[in-house]
Amino acid sequence: MIIKTFEDIIAWKKAKELNVLIYKYFKYSKDFSFKDQIQRASVSIMNNIAEGFERNGNKEFKNFLYIAKGSCAEVRSMLDLAFELKYIDSEDLKEMYGLAVEISKLLSGFIKTL
Repeated sequence: MIIKTFEDIIAWKKAKELNVLIYKYFKYSKDFSFKDQIQRASVSIMNNIAEGFERNGNKEFKNFLYIAKGSCAEVRSMLDLAFELKYIDSEDLKEMYGLAVEISKLLSGFIKTL
């Protein structure tokens, strides 16, 4: 598959999917600082993929992919905490955490190809 826009990138599509879930599951959370942080971290994944792609240079793009990968780890860390705090149940954790792991693996593979 030829990637013409950042929207063609599978990791970006998956990150968007993760964002929708994060916003859905934490929509009514009263822990506003937690909610804000996990939402910002999840948005950071897809936005760094997009911004890096638009820079039109592999070296810069890789740097943005590494930042996206770091944000992905932050989301996984916060999901673990959300589960411990009983903000989400085990099924919610499994769904979102699994998607975050998949995104991280996709980003690693993409970084290697660059």
